[in-house]
Amino acid sequence: MIVRALLLSLIVLHPGSRAVGELRHRERIPLERSWSFRQLAGDGMVESQGDHPPSMEGGWMTATVPGDVHLDLLKNGKVQDPFYRDNEATQQWIEKAGWEYRSSINATKDVLSREHIDLVFEGLDTACTIYLNGQRIASPDNMFREWRIDAKPLLHAGANELRIVFPAPMKAAEAVAEKDPWHSRTHTDPKGYIRKAVYEFGWDWGPRFATSGVYRPAYLEVWDDARVKDVFVQQEDVAPASAHLDIHTEVLAAKEIKALVSIDYGLKEEDQHTQRMITLAPGTNRISIPVELVHPQLWYPSGYGAQPIYRFHVSVKEDGQEVDAKDVKTGLRSVVLRRELDQWGRSFEFVVNGIPIFAKGADIIPFDSFPSRVTNEKYQRILQSARDANMNMVRLWGGGYYETQEFYDLCDELGLMVFHDLMFGNNWQPGTYQFKQEIEREAEFQITRLRNHPSIVLWDGNNETESLRDWNGNGQLPAPVHERIWEDYLTEFSGILARTEARLDPQTPYWPSTPSADYEELSDAYQSGDNHDWSIWHGNADFEEFEKRPWRFVSEYGFQSFPEMKTIESFTTPEDRASIFTPVMLAHQKNGGGNKIIEDYMTRYFGEPKNFASFLYASQVLQAEGIKVGAEAFRRARPRTMGSLFWQLNDCWPVASWSSIDYYGRWKALQYYARRFYAPVLVSPHLDGGTLSVYIVSDKTAPLDGTLRLRIMDFSGKIIKETNQPIRIEPLASKIYQQLPMVELSAGNPDWSRLVGEADLTVGGQKVSTNLVYFVPSKKIQLPAASITSSIQQAGDGFDVTLSSPVLARSTYLSFGQLDVDFSDNYIDLLPAEPRMIHVTSNATLSDLKAHMKIITLVDAFSPPIVGK
Repeated sequence: MIVRALLLSLIVLHPGSRAVGELRHRERIPLERSWSFRQLAGDGMVESQGDHPPSMEGGWMTATVPGDVHLDLLKNGKVQDPFYRDNEATQQWIEKAGWEYRSSINATKDVLSREHIDLVFEGLDTACTIYLNGQRIASPDNMFREWRIDAKPLLHAGANELRIVFPAPMKAAEAVAEKDPWHSRTHTDPKGYIRKAVYEFGWDWGPRFATSGVYRPAYLEVWDDARVKDVFVQQEDVAPASAHLDIHTEVLAAKEIKALVSIDYGLKEEDQHTQRMITLAPGTNRISIPVELVHPQLWYPSGYGAQPIYRFHVSVKEDGQEVDAKDVKTGLRSVVLRRELDQWGRSFEFVVNGIPIFAKGADIIPFDSFPSRVTNEKYQRILQSARDANMNMVRLWGGGYYETQEFYDLCDELGLMVFHDLMFGNNWQPGTYQFKQEIEREAEFQITRLRNHPSIVLWDGNNETESLRDWNGNGQLPAPVHERIWEDYLTEFSGILARTEARLDPQTPYWPSTPSADYEELSDAYQSGDNHDWSIWHGNADFEEFEKRPWRFVSEYGFQSFPEMKTIESFTTPEDRASIFTPVMLAHQKNGGGNKIIEDYMTRYFGEPKNFASFLYASQVLQAEGIKVGAEAFRRARPRTMGSLFWQLNDCWPVASWSSIDYYGRWKALQYYARRFYAPVLVSPHLDGGTLSVYIVSDKTAPLDGTLRLRIMDFSGKIIKETNQPIRIEPLASKIYQQLPMVELSAGNPDWSRLVGEADLTVGGQKVSTNLVYFVPSKKIQLPAASITSSIQQAGDGFDVTLSSPVLARSTYLSFGQLDVDFSDNYIDLLPAEPRMIHVTSNATLSDLKAHMKIITLVDAFSPPIVGK
């Protein structure tokens, strides 16, 4: 069956001739070769409106499809690396120009003999006009949906000229905006009038590269009697005993056909079968066939079970011959967004297969400023890193773009739930009839395309658009105008998009915006809904403020850091690295005053790093320590709080940002910390006033028996107090298991600045969680200078590095300079005389690793060392 599926999807250039009585399959002919492009004389607006030949600014150059004009200019040597130094500023002319792409379609006699020849573009960025053999055939203005055009009437034997004219993006948007009489009154940003990813115009973590091009695959799709357009596995009732499914198949028929619709399905192989005879009428046919699975294997989020994937092969046969077929995959699961009244307000929690899930994860932004160059390997590295850090959810942010199938397939396989924004971000949307029609078509396309993915557990209307009402208030615009904007908003996000989602994907919840309380409260309400907490960073609050903010679900919170030196060196010269305030370093900081904010928090918590390299390292420790405060506070607050998604997981270019993994896939300190604070079972000591409370938070669905050990020691390892307590850990809960007044901990030693507490939990002879607590603010801890000994030896698929220190060594960072190395752990606190082993993997040799190994601790990064003030 797998072989048959591969044959059905085989892409060929020259379909064979049709023998008498033979039915030919639907086939795709890729349009990825022989593309060229050129710059137009102006902004391209005139050329995009008429059928006459375009004026020309420059000669034709080789183009790549999928791709975009920025990358094509780079490949042709017309611009330098847009990410290097401040090259971004020198390349803004690109978006102000018009561009033309062309190719030639060689239509053979066999191709022309097909009943249907569709010209398909999976992604055009964005407003453009398409010409085939000189005839204008389409004017797309939405990069978020497929454009399918009947090309058969215009194709002839031999070469057929295909041209696409892209006007300057903002000029195209302004032209549409000017047709809306409300635009001048609402001051809606013109870029919102075309459906283009808003991050391309710059964000507070990303550069401005408003590009143009054919950024997703283009091809001819040829077929004759029928085409299977879609297969939806609707999960009506899913439980461990049985699963009741409806297989909805949409078939386009060119004529009346007496057809056999057959479904082969199963796990590793499609070993179960059902079928139905049906008469297909010309046009669209929708067929529903029920399927029941006894004792199905259910799909679970990571940490709660396995992720089995069922395969379905749906075929349409006429007279015993297969006309067309489609393969889909899905995981069987039930999902509910539980919103129930309780003592704190109204809950916001995901329940999967009956299990209330505490969502642990981060927000995802576009993986690159230029999406066509994102590889499957990059998706794999970043998403696997999320799972490796004990995450079970990622949120796909609404200012980017809908991802490729590979992204969602990986989320399915890794058990990463997706909190999925629709692609609307931080802008009031136009209220025109045409715009409302277009977003409905977009939602229909994307939800239909993606609804079989079990990882998608929520469709969310937008990012922070509802919040504009609360942040800006009614005083920003005249009352009638504000009311009109709000009416349009409700029509679009609680009307059109909500109804579309409910109609097409009734098994997945819909949420109008993030943050939102579903209009019961303000969008940032404590009592209800999800929240974006930016009191830290934007509000300049201390990290400890996280502990005072009892949200129901935190879908954004964060703090920035710099990437490591190797990443910084990829876009700087030595002169650029004189300080974090050089022009180039500021060019790679997109949040206004961001480097100064990092410096201010650094001074508040640690002091002044002694040099540039130390600042990079210390910024990552600062970020990780701050987000740890929030993540552990939110987990301790379970069940009041049921989600922690920090901003952000990844970067789209090398930059100072909120990410835990940099543009090149290198883990920052935060990612290592996340693996600890998102552990399935977390021990979390918390100092509140004069009392130390030791919480244990368990995501396990069954109780555990273990031993909780608490040690208080000085920085040379002398034990001041130790307790060992057998405990039974409650499942799916947060609870205090030990509580001690500080006066009982010090044994007469009042110098808390030289003491550390360690809480660790052992289950079944294995240590499952360890956490430290310090008793004074970081800046007042009297850290000793550490003399760390190290050894490295080959082990298994890599190398084991053993580190040891006679005294406490806080935030110990192991580095191998320019060598590419992956670490099992890093940025660790070494307790006195307690060796720690870190496993590393690298293509480097043992001798190279020994030569490049460097170890730094927090006290090393400051001159004078961190001491009490």
